[in-house]
Amino acid sequence: MFTGIIQHVGRITAARAAGAGKTLTIELGPVATGLSLGDSVAVDGVCLTATAITGESASFDVVSESLSRTTLGKLQTASKVNLERAMAADGRFDGHIVQGHVDGLATVSTIRRGEMSWEITFKAPPEILNVMIPKGSVAIAGVSLTLASVTTSSFSIAVIPATLRETTLADLTVGQQVNIETDVLGKYIRRYLAEMIANPAASGTLSLDKLRQAGFA
Repeated sequence: MFTGIIQHVGRITAARAAGAGKTLTIELGPVATGLSLGDSVAVDGVCLTATAITGESASFDVVSESLSRTTLGKLQTASKVNLERAMAADGRFDGHIVQGHVDGLATVSTIRRGEMSWEITFKAPPEILNVMIPKGSVAIAGVSLTLASVTTSSFSIAVIPATLRETTLADLTVGQQVNIETDVLGKYIRRYLAEMIANPAASGTLSLDKLRQAGFA
């Protein structure tokens, strides 16, 4: 599990084909400290496993499905990526629950740069937007952020200067795609409610008591 708090912006030092997939070698900087083979690292929000480690660099094998469903397939040598080690069991929880399982891609539609923050709007498909709510959480390229607004075709976020400095979000351009992971709690709630509505005889009448019993209220 991750929290969406980026620990380092690394760089791709090699990207080579490996069968139907690809092997990425990444300069990890401080993220390499204590890293062992088999450990998990979120790369732009995608959970990958370290398969080789040399100094402050590590290699990660990316399967074809991940290449097609995320932005990892577009990474080239010198590309910058947001990095986060998996959270330790006794670690501090500063972001929100991030699994490293990307739900889909969103496309930057507008960027409004202000002195105190940037407002960035993204176009996204319904399957992503349907589990978003204003003031809810979202991971964008692995970065834990709060949703400012959600419409039927887009969502927006406000990014403070500290986040812009510590992540790749300041490098975004209109038309660029980013990895999106929606809030896992929202996905479970939506699934639970959909099943209750689809099977009223089995679930009974939806009530506040039932939501409390299920832990949603």
